[in-house]
Amino acid sequence: MAKKIMIQGTMSNSGKSFLAAALCRILKQDGLSVAPFKSQNMALNSYITKDGLEIGRAQAMQAEAAGIAPTVDMNPILLKPTSQMGSQVIVNGEVFGNLRAMDYYRRKTEFIPAVREAFERLESQFDAIVLEGAGSPAEINLRDNDIVNMGMAKIANAPVLLVGDIDRGGVFASLYGTVSLLEPEERARIKGLVINKFRGDVKILEPGLRMIEERLHIPVVGVIPMEQIDLDDEDSLSDRLVRTKAQDGLDVAVIHLPHISNFTDFNALEHYDGVSLRYVDRPAHLGQPDLILLPGTKNTMADLKWLRESGLEAMIWRLVEEQKVPVIGICGGNQMPGEKLSDPHGVEGEPGSTMRGMGLLAAETIFAAEKTRTRTEGMVMAAAGVYGQVTGQSVKGYEIHMGETFPAEAGSGLNGSQQAGAGQQPGNASRADHSVTPAICLADGRMDGFVRADGLVFGSYLHGLFDNLEFTGAILTRLAEKKGISLTAKAQSMEEYKESQYDKLADLVRRSLDMEAVYKIMEEYES
Repeated sequence: MAKKIMIQGTMSNSGKSFLAAALCRILKQDGLSVAPFKSQNMALNSYITKDGLEIGRAQAMQAEAAGIAPTVDMNPILLKPTSQMGSQVIVNGEVFGNLRAMDYYRRKTEFIPAVREAFERLESQFDAIVLEGAGSPAEINLRDNDIVNMGMAKIANAPVLLVGDIDRGGVFASLYGTVSLLEPEERARIKGLVINKFRGDVKILEPGLRMIEERLHIPVVGVIPMEQIDLDDEDSLSDRLVRTKAQDGLDVAVIHLPHISNFTDFNALEHYDGVSLRYVDRPAHLGQPDLILLPGTKNTMADLKWLRESGLEAMIWRLVEEQKVPVIGICGGNQMPGEKLSDPHGVEGEPGSTMRGMGLLAAETIFAAEKTRTRTEGMVMAAAGVYGQVTGQSVKGYEIHMGETFPAEAGSGLNGSQQAGAGQQPGNASRADHSVTPAICLADGRMDGFVRADGLVFGSYLHGLFDNLEFTGAILTRLAEKKGISLTAKAQSMEEYKESQYDKLADLVRRSLDMEAVYKIMEEYES
């Protein structure tokens, strides 16, 4: 029977994923086979396993920290918000359907068998399981149907470490309030408190530590200092997304769409000296970047409508056509630049609906009822000139999309009353300038994405494209040369970089946490 420890938090973004990843790495370093587990994850950053199943990015990151391949058992339920009131529900890596929040809440208990079976499979294969909760266990309105916090701790018979974020303030109140709102049997599962993101001298904190221990009768097993460690982010609370101002060097602007997904696609760009990566959600912040990136999105048509109504579409169009600023789009960002989007099956809206695209590529997208999920590799076909010499380079990544993009037929663009989103196409560029050639030839013979004839617009469905060192280095070097600046590319691969960050994380937490106490909790806990 595997040893278990569960990490719960006083709030979202308190450090649950961070601490779970650290414990996965530490237990691996100490000779144990260890796996992460989160029964239910709500996030738009997802990952495709080797067998083509979809899980939350955080569990994939934690599996990497544990030195194992991510599997669907590590995250049996993934919720991907499609609107303020509903999500796409993914069970055991495959789409179950779209449910409104209340409908999912009513039906949550239906998924307990899938959760239990996934956990039991992991438990039979590994020496230890590091479980992660979601949000806070003190959401008392959700207690009855809970399958991710104390409900999951009960299913797994796992002890709990409760993490509080001191950087936001009120950490002692949040720890005390969280514990106080739990039922007695739930409080009994909390075997240690952890304070995360501390700045300063821990001696100043010690009186508070003693007082919280006396009031709750639960020991503080660690105070983790604030330290910059670069891990893949899980959701829209990422600190990365608040960077809006350009710094010195190459200015790369990512459009921060309302339903942005898999923005981890762009993390690799931060590892080049002289590159300023920022996220833009309003016209006033766009300026004139050296490169515009259109990210993935869980709702392409809704986010294109937002892009149009916010004024960002017109700004991007002018920057491309008049200032010759290049654009690279990934997944949903590969669909938006085309001339038309069609939704015959009602994947994103009403069945049969159509919408005018940005008009930057002579391409069109048709949404499909089935999701494409696969890891793949291929060769860049044509993307020289503005993007440097990347033609012929090998790339690898993964696809998660519901739709296919094709070269547009003559006259296929929308106009007049058919346009979803009022207003005329910005500018008057000739459509002939927007003709396309395939961007990447995939290993299975399929063609992925398109490059515009003048090279200014490049699109692909391949997530992780920028993790390919030679591809990214060539693009950034060419753009830097165009700007007249030098750029130092780090020769370290993303895999090597991540490994160094996991080791750095483990060192930090091993120094800050009473690991002897943690091991004792794991070994001696009984419900």
